[in-house]
Amino acid sequence: MADRPDRPELRSDAARNRERLLRAAGELFAQHGFDVTLNDIAHHAGVGVGTAYRRFANKEEVIDALFEERMRDVADVAEAALAEPDAWEGLLTFITRALHMQFGDRGLNEIMNNPAMGDARVAEVRDRIAPMVTALVERARHQGVVRPDFDQSDIIFLQVALSAIMERTRSVSPDLYRRYLAMFLDGVSTRRDTFTPLPVAPLTAGLTHDAVTTPRRSSRAGDRHR
Repeated sequence: MADRPDRPELRSDAARNRERLLRAAGELFAQHGFDVTLNDIAHHAGVGVGTAYRRFANKEEVIDALFEERMRDVADVAEAALAEPDAWEGLLTFITRALHMQFGDRGLNEIMNNPAMGDARVAEVRDRIAPMVTALVERARHQGVVRPDFDQSDIIFLQVALSAIMERTRSVSPDLYRRYLAMFLDGVSTRRDTFTPLPVAPLTAGLTHDAVTTPRRSSRAGDRHR
């Protein structure tokens, strides 16, 4: 009987440790890919290895939990966007926030682009998120705020394109993707009489060269050390 008052605190501690482990996993996956262990995640989170194994049986369970948490966040953003009466504002909210959540989070980006996740995870994203994105686009077309041939698949490919820009320019101009997002939005909107001022200046020729060739240099360096 004397133990009962402590149980809520223990549950709270367990929840905090779980969040610390997930946050640490996301950071490590972003820095090192999947070549980390649950022990590494525990040390990075500042919790004991035993605590980590009480929360997750293995690294795969951490990946699943991190994926589920992030997808739930994206779904929440889509629902909030659908609740916005103005279809353009709703669409803009979803694109800007979901883009940052899905691709600004390098740990999640590593998970989403890893072949080990398999087709099941891709299908899960499609089944959970795609219907809401389709509803956002259809409503925007109905209100006449986007070009009539705009399609939900255009948003997917926009995210893929801007993800590549984010990765290539993260070290030289982490906000550069916003420049191309503004261009895209001007291209689909029917509500603009003038072009939107671009929020970020273009890169110089030298920085553009660095951004485009850095992955190639890194790859060659890795080959030399094998």
